Amino acid sequence: MARKVTMPFAAFLTLVSVLLAPSCASTVEEVQQFLDVYEIRAQQVYSTSALASWAYNTNITDYNYQKSIEASGISAAFSLEAAQNASQFEGDFPDGIQRQLDSVSYMGSAALRDPDKVTEYNEVRSSMSKIYNQGKVCRTVDGKETCYNLDPGLEDIMSNSDDYEELKWAWKAWRDEVGVANNDLYIRYVELSNQVAIANGYADKGALWRDNYEMGDDIIDAAYDIYDTILPLYQQLHAYVRRKLHAVHGEHIDLEGRIPACVLGDMWGRFWGTIYRNVVPYPDRPNIDVTDKMIEQNYTVSQMFHLSDDFFKSMDLIGAPQEFWDHSMFVRPDDREVGCHATAWDFSNRKDFRIRMCTDINMDDLLTIHHEMGHIQYYLQYKDLPISFRGGANIAFHEAVGEVMTLSVATPAHLHKIDLLEEAGNDPETDINFLLKMSLSTIGTLPFSLALEQWRWDVFSEDVTPDNWMERWWDLKHRLVGVKAPVERTEDDFDPGAMFHIVGDYSFMRYYMRTIIQFQFQKAMCDAKGHEGPLHTCDIYESQEAGDKLGAMLKLGSSKPWPDAMEEITGQRDISADAIMEYFQPLYVWLQQQNENEKLGWDEKSGANGIQPQYMLLVTAVLFLIF
Repeated sequence: MARKVTMPFAAFLTLVSVLLAPSCASTVEEVQQFLDVYEIRAQQVYSTSALASWAYNTNITDYNYQKSIEASGISAAFSLEAAQNASQFEGDFPDGIQRQLDSVSYMGSAALRDPDKVTEYNEVRSSMSKIYNQGKVCRTVDGKETCYNLDPGLEDIMSNSDDYEELKWAWKAWRDEVGVANNDLYIRYVELSNQVAIANGYADKGALWRDNYEMGDDIIDAAYDIYDTILPLYQQLHAYVRRKLHAVHGEHIDLEGRIPACVLGDMWGRFWGTIYRNVVPYPDRPNIDVTDKMIEQNYTVSQMFHLSDDFFKSMDLIGAPQEFWDHSMFVRPDDREVGCHATAWDFSNRKDFRIRMCTDINMDDLLTIHHEMGHIQYYLQYKDLPISFRGGANIAFHEAVGEVMTLSVATPAHLHKIDLLEEAGNDPETDINFLLKMSLSTIGTLPFSLALEQWRWDVFSEDVTPDNWMERWWDLKHRLVGVKAPVERTEDDFDPGAMFHIVGDYSFMRYYMRTIIQFQFQKAMCDAKGHEGPLHTCDIYESQEAGDKLGAMLKLGSSKPWPDAMEEITGQRDISADAIMEYFQPLYVWLQQQNENEKLGWDEKSGANGIQPQYMLLVTAVLFLIF
């Protein structure tokens, strides 16, 4: 599988060594000189690598694939040399300088110290992503064959169809085509990822990911504490959705059991927002899913992005630069294969920031645009920091910044303000409609995120082996999420391999924690604005006070530990579920009334205590065993 990178590594490393090699210096001035030279070279190397990756992801060809692998190899070699040099400095340095040195000292995949193995690692990850991005399934109806990409195509079916058999077909076909093909690659990915983690001083890849939160064992305890806090609300939402979907799909939905994963609105059952039409509490109230209104008003993709940019500028934040508009990919091109999963890109040169997205004209994509533009805003705010500090306070912060904007954009008052809703919706029934809709993509996704990340912690720590990966995957979904596969699954299947974030090497705790953090951010900015009334009615649009609060935190990048950044915006130093529970309290009361005669939960015991005993090490204080 490994192909030798054709770039002249030895010559490249010699050049880097000449530029960066320290002399075991112990003075602040010498360390700063090293960091200054590193800054110049790092921007060049990482920008070149990002450009090569962009070229491949927006034009999937064998040539671009090879160029991307070569650029990744050069980047890894640079990181190795820089890390080795940074580690030679000894002495007591100011916190900011020491934090930069610690960041530079992280080697990443370069810690493998073998160019061929680094190349294999990059190729395995790229190969999985290629299978995912080029995945296509076909079916024959009435003698006519039709083939579908994931997006658009299969995602349209999962979002809009109420035909259970069609949903089941699309769900299974995607996994048969993409998941199974990625199985062997993922086995090798786990092996190499753990080698990278161990070479960087961690027990395994899961421990490496968790270290981003600078909390040690506490991040896992915090995750399960949050789960237990939101579980009563989730159980109420699950029971309500289950009953509503039974009215659509009949006997396929067990009114006292788990929900089939194919009926929840997307390919993975992650975001339930598109089933709002089937579960809306008060259908006679104005439709707060404004997709039809957008189509009626002839919305364009460009208009959607500019609307989002205007939201940030209304808060006296930074507008997207011209390069963003010139170089981003907003729609799927007809003339080539591309990756379509919405992503925001920082090219490490302080001026080039882009979004890649295959946008449709609908409300979900409008909210997704605000999410991705949140990443762009973060990039813009910290772009003048040293490259080592150009990141979120932790990776969940980065995800939360865009999501917090959607809490305002989706409010009936805001939609009315931008002429997408005729009434501002100040009545209790519209409030419940709104809160229910928002809960589908927040409360509904939290157990999903935790189950997915727990599975990977188990895989990386080798608590489960490839022979029972699928068993553990569905055990967690059964127990934590209350969903089930719509068709029989065996170890010959590999459902994790059909998901973007798994084959793309993205940790998932960021999405779990961001869902909590975004409500903490929202409450803090609404307080700064002087909002009066329930938290869910707050719209921070046009609030400079809220913008000042957010901007002050964003400018810190990763230069401070995340509790410092959290304190900057919220006055708190912890991740807390208090704000999200306050936000949804009116919905919780309403759901309790609606579900008075419903069975809550599903077939198995729910909550953290429902996890099988052999896995309880992962949710108790004895977690030091895997660190």
